[in-house]
Amino acid sequence: TMRVFCLFVLGVFLMCTYAAKESTRKMKKAKLYIPQIDCDVKAGKIINPEFIAKCPPGCQDVKHRVYGTDIYASFSSVCNAAIHSGVINNTGGKILVQKVAGHSGYRGSFSNGVRSLSLPRWRESFLVSEGKPRKGVTYPSTLEYSSSKSTAVKSGNDCVDVPTGGAVRKEYQTTPVPTPATQMATTTPTPTTTTMDPSTTVPKPTTTPATTRTTAVAAAAKTRPGLHRVRDIVFRSTSTSASNRNILRPNAGILRQEPVAAFRRAAGSPTHLAMETDLWKPGLSLFDTGYSSKEELNPKPLESISQENPNCKVDLSFLMDGSWSIGKRRFQLQKQFLGNVAQALGIGSTGPLMGIVQYGDDPSTEFNLKTYANPKDLRNAIEKISQKGGLSNVGKALSFVNKNFFLDANGNRGGAPNVVVVMVDGWPTDRVEEASRLARESGINIFFVTIEAATESEKQSIVEPNFVDKAVCRTNGFYSINVPSWFSLHKVVQPLVKRVCDTDRLVCSKTCLNSADIGFVIDGSSSVGTSNFRTVLQFVANISKEFEISDTDTRIGAVQYTYEQRLEFSFDKYSTKQDVLSAIKRISYWSGGTSTGAAISYALQELFSKSKPNKRKIMILITDGRSYDDVSVPALAAHQNGVIAYSIGVAWAAQDELEAIATDPDKEHSFFVDEFDNLYHFVNQIIQNICTEFNSQPRN
Repeated sequence: TMRVFCLFVLGVFLMCTYAAKESTRKMKKAKLYIPQIDCDVKAGKIINPEFIAKCPPGCQDVKHRVYGTDIYASFSSVCNAAIHSGVINNTGGKILVQKVAGHSGYRGSFSNGVRSLSLPRWRESFLVSEGKPRKGVTYPSTLEYSSSKSTAVKSGNDCVDVPTGGAVRKEYQTTPVPTPATQMATTTPTPTTTTMDPSTTVPKPTTTPATTRTTAVAAAAKTRPGLHRVRDIVFRSTSTSASNRNILRPNAGILRQEPVAAFRRAAGSPTHLAMETDLWKPGLSLFDTGYSSKEELNPKPLESISQENPNCKVDLSFLMDGSWSIGKRRFQLQKQFLGNVAQALGIGSTGPLMGIVQYGDDPSTEFNLKTYANPKDLRNAIEKISQKGGLSNVGKALSFVNKNFFLDANGNRGGAPNVVVVMVDGWPTDRVEEASRLARESGINIFFVTIEAATESEKQSIVEPNFVDKAVCRTNGFYSINVPSWFSLHKVVQPLVKRVCDTDRLVCSKTCLNSADIGFVIDGSSSVGTSNFRTVLQFVANISKEFEISDTDTRIGAVQYTYEQRLEFSFDKYSTKQDVLSAIKRISYWSGGTSTGAAISYALQELFSKSKPNKRKIMILITDGRSYDDVSVPALAAHQNGVIAYSIGVAWAAQDELEAIATDPDKEHSFFVDEFDNLYHFVNQIIQNICTEFNSQPRN
């Protein structure tokens, strides 16, 4: 009996042990739910001190800002920092983020296709590593955010369908909805379907004796300050209002008053709006003058160009305002304007090409650059465009164009300047500054045509004051046109065409990578040696290949020196990247003394004196020892002639000479390494500094 009892106890013990092991094994196999974040999410917006998240593909294409190297300021995009650090690539993936204390300085660098920026100090930092859980750490399946921005995060692929003006729009749902007292919102992956009763979203109009504005609009303005303001029934220059009618736009809460045709001014009216003359004044609208010439008082019919215009080779995108605030009649006027612009430009395969993106809540391409190659077909296509409705999210539209429009697959020609003309009824309902900056840095020339801008009393409703100056390519007045009335829009067709075709002034086509003449001055003295000289040439090639090289973009030249100097190749010798890289490889080692001062003078005469006027002149000098002659006087002459000088010293190079050669500030233009094999460390930093210096130029 005792034997049987012992066997029974042993059996129970083994069964319990097995069950416990199975339970533990299942717990270990339980997968951690990984929340997904968007490319623009900054670490500082997430409250969790440590978390694992999944980045989507394509973040490198958007170029959200990153500050630091290895350790990043929390003001940085999490996913772009992960790409910069090499944890993931542009296909996305899981990452582990750990918050750490703030630093007194963050160093910018170029790594894995992402340029990070320097930052003096920030209150919080973070580290990013491979998305594997650490032992003993519990990771959240949802992330806590310090703001209520619903587009900042999405959990998995859950979304809801929100009816908007007859169309179904996808939105990612976040809960809970914060109140003004709420400081954070927690996202959940639970999908829900939301429907809206139109009767609750569109207020009923009531008219007061003193004004034709409605109390419903006032209420809407308080709850949704980003919306456009209500239009006055009449133009500000008229006093008649009996014939106007109020038009309520669906799902917008905005009452739009449409002036009738009787309010158009006669051409001979003393207050007729002026056309642009050949001499435009910076900061002055076309319509800011109080007078007009006889020719302008009687505008000529639109000049028709039946053939394409090869003198205006630009790739042009119009951002068309499709918001509800514009109304049907003004939307039709906008289409007529775009058709007239297409006719005046002379659209064609060897001249200008034109595509249109319509924006409201979200942007969409109506047609791209290669869809139509003649004005007639283009005008017919414009006439068929239907209005999207929604808000006026210009910033969102500019981001869309920067990422999606100017692609080779859409007809972008590469050699033609990229131009965006933004049509805005009143003002945008989102911020444009950051999206515009990224577009400009991508080489896009941004023009704004604003119609019926805000009055002084309405400016308090604008989301981003001075949005035009924050967006356009330059703030000198050339890139912005303000039109006081939609019924005057036809008057700016020719002035706008003249500006977008003035390719010499489309300065935003120039980026840090396509607008320089770079001359390498290479020490070929005996102390360098054959093997190290090949290492120097590889360093020169690694810098050169990061630039866009052609006869109209960045050009490369090279000088080798000892006691004497030799022009290896000039700026106009090679016009493709492959030819330049091959030419660098073929440079033969000379051997001799070290006369660096004479080499700088020679480069100034043989290279930079023949640089194009619109190019930035950049000299990159590499040496391994002290010069036999003076370098300060030749270097000063180079600086005074507009040459930006970088000095790279190796081994026995003299620090005082490197600083004398380099453009101020020395620490950004002078570098030293103890041996030739370490030269590669400075490739990214030199390119980053060239770009930082370029992008910090004033925009006036």
